Amino acid sequence: MPYKIKAVSNTLSSILLLVIMLALVWSAVLAQRPVSLSELEVDLWPEYDRPSVLVIYRITLSPEVSLPADLTLRIPAAAGEPHAVAAKQSDGSLVNIDYERVVSGDWGEVSLTASQPELQIEYYDPSITRDGTTRRFEYRWPGDYTVQGMKAQVQQPLGATDLRTSPSLGEQVTDANGLSYHNANIGALSAGQEFVISVEYDKATDDLTAAGLQVQPSAPVADTAGWRSQLRPALPWGLLVLGVILLVGGAVWYWQSGKRGEQPPRTRGRRKPAVAAEKPAPEGHVYCHSCGKRAGPGDRFCRACGTRLRLE
Repeated sequence: MPYKIKAVSNTLSSILLLVIMLALVWSAVLAQRPVSLSELEVDLWPEYDRPSVLVIYRITLSPEVSLPADLTLRIPAAAGEPHAVAAKQSDGSLVNIDYERVVSGDWGEVSLTASQPELQIEYYDPSITRDGTTRRFEYRWPGDYTVQGMKAQVQQPLGATDLRTSPSLGEQVTDANGLSYHNANIGALSAGQEFVISVEYDKATDDLTAAGLQVQPSAPVADTAGWRSQLRPALPWGLLVLGVILLVGGAVWYWQSGKRGEQPPRTRGRRKPAVAAEKPAPEGHVYCHSCGKRAGPGDRFCRACGTRLRLE
């Protein structure tokens, strides 16, 4: 019987060890799974707020990618440091995240750790060339990761005409600000597959697009707080007057309290004792009419106060 118990124990131990090994192997497989992108939107805005091309990557990681995930994206080395490397939070806001950039040949490798599935990376590509009024540049996706769906957008600079792209990115559309865009769905790209967009347009000035945009409210603002706008300029003066009043009142109170403190305390004067009223002298005795001291026989003056006695 003990031999059977020992055999069962050894079998259970072997099974447990096998399960642990399988779990470790599976974890290693998941960790080695290559990162892929479910969506990649590339926005190209030439001469937007600098005399270069603003390139914006809007990246969504594939659902099967385990977070946090390490990524390395290549941007042109001539672009220098990225303008922004951010992660999109659950509330839609973008928060900058840390990254490292290493230059390797013509590329700058930007490495980061993504804790959120949506990222945004921006950089400025200075590769615009000029030939008279014609300007050209070329964008290249180096194929760092598999992309399930890629989209591209090119913004036509304000004041530019006849924007042309190769490959064609579809019909031109205009937004509410009067800016024109060319958009296209590129589709799926495999890892290592490059994609190039060549852009050419005519522009006679060096004006930037952002400088020509005017920010306007989305709806008229009703003047429901007119009295507040009138009160706002007078508010500092009102606070100043109130402060002066408090300062003067405090000074007066302090001066009055100090004046009261300097007055000498009142003391009650001692009342002088009244002179004892003359008492009728008993028969046979003489008393001083001034101090009331009884005189001796034959005295003409009071022995106590020296007053002349009234003997009659």
